[in-house]
Amino acid sequence: MAKPIVAVVGRPNVGKSTLFNKLVGKRISIVEDTPGVTRDRIYAECEWLNRSFMLVDTGGIEPNTDDVLLSQMRRQAEMAIERADVIILVTDIQCGVTAADQDVATMLQKSGKPVVLCVNKVDSIGEVPPEFYEFYNLGLGDPIPVSSVHGHGTGDLLDAVFAHFPEEMEEEYGEEVIRVAIIGKPNVGKSSLVNRLAGEERVIVSDIAGTTRDAVDTYVENEYGRYVLVDTAGIRRKSRVTENVERYSVLRSYIAVDQADVCLILIDATEGFTEQDSKVAGYAHEQGKGCIVVVNKWDAVPDKTDRTMQEFVNRLRVDFSFMSYVPFLFISALTGQRVNRLYELINDVAAQNALRVSTGALNDLLANATARMQPPSDRGRRLKIYYITQASTKPPTFVAFVNRKELFHFSYQRYLENQIRDTFGLTGTPVRFLVRERDRNDTD
Repeated sequence: MAKPIVAVVGRPNVGKSTLFNKLVGKRISIVEDTPGVTRDRIYAECEWLNRSFMLVDTGGIEPNTDDVLLSQMRRQAEMAIERADVIILVTDIQCGVTAADQDVATMLQKSGKPVVLCVNKVDSIGEVPPEFYEFYNLGLGDPIPVSSVHGHGTGDLLDAVFAHFPEEMEEEYGEEVIRVAIIGKPNVGKSSLVNRLAGEERVIVSDIAGTTRDAVDTYVENEYGRYVLVDTAGIRRKSRVTENVERYSVLRSYIAVDQADVCLILIDATEGFTEQDSKVAGYAHEQGKGCIVVVNKWDAVPDKTDRTMQEFVNRLRVDFSFMSYVPFLFISALTGQRVNRLYELINDVAAQNALRVSTGALNDLLANATARMQPPSDRGRRLKIYYITQASTKPPTFVAFVNRKELFHFSYQRYLENQIRDTFGLTGTPVRFLVRERDRNDTD
């Protein structure tokens, strides 16, 4: 199911980004004493009480300002609030309740969303200082004292947030449905492809880049199976993301990738591969998703010969060398050329991404692979691979138990991965390798 979205909001310089980093567990948001450092929303996945959710950091809200930058930041925060399931309002005990806090609290009350009031910078342990109680005047219920620097009170804060999460529902479409995210640069034909696959005009199609502002679900059921097609907003280079609305669209696109089983990476055949295509594909690869590179607008390529497609594939294999497993399909969403082949390819890639290989089969392969090419050695000490097992799927993740991790060179890991792919397929899916050291005192 879709993860709940939790927005961290408040006026500038109350410690929102420090709190965000503490809750996420790593430094993602820029932390600086200067108000206005966080200008765009930043999001990351968190987990509390075995429930995953998306945490969104926002720029400080100045409710009444004529400053252009602050006004844009306010609009950014407002959009985060509109989309959030729960809102954390961060205030500063050192400043007390300010007029801006009152205005922000009023704005949040009007939103009708659940709000958890966080009083930050309560760094001492024990009784809260007397000034803590004035935050009850904001009318948002019991405030929670927190030190975002030291982490005090963050568990109580997350408990309060968790209490407002919507109940976990069974997947609306059922487990057998394949979620397909259609991603790529603006104006490569994502919406046209959704309409062609759905057999009707479900989403707006326009030559104007940026028509799709949000991730749109389209349910399709046919002889090939059941699918949810997610048309996403085009993902641009960050320097080109200028419109307030578009910044949130990019966030929704990344969330759509997170929730997908298979990603169709659309490339414009008339433009060829670009740097931004590699960024879009790289994100899907990092998330372990099944991927298919779909070259759209093939009908618009002039002067094609019987070698044009193969030459294009050869170039793409170089461009996508970091995703050597990915299949390519050349289509035209406009004319429908080869579009129906996508369904069988999606089914195959989804199955490969969820494939589980038995430990016995893996270790038979390991014995043959190590006999064919001996594991590397260093200074008379040879790598021993005791056994390999599969830890998880989506993507297939294998764990190799060895005597010394430092001897398991990347080149030999790649060799074993290729042996696994040659034997079991795994088309269209990344493979993860984890190395565990079993016997550090081995002297052989």
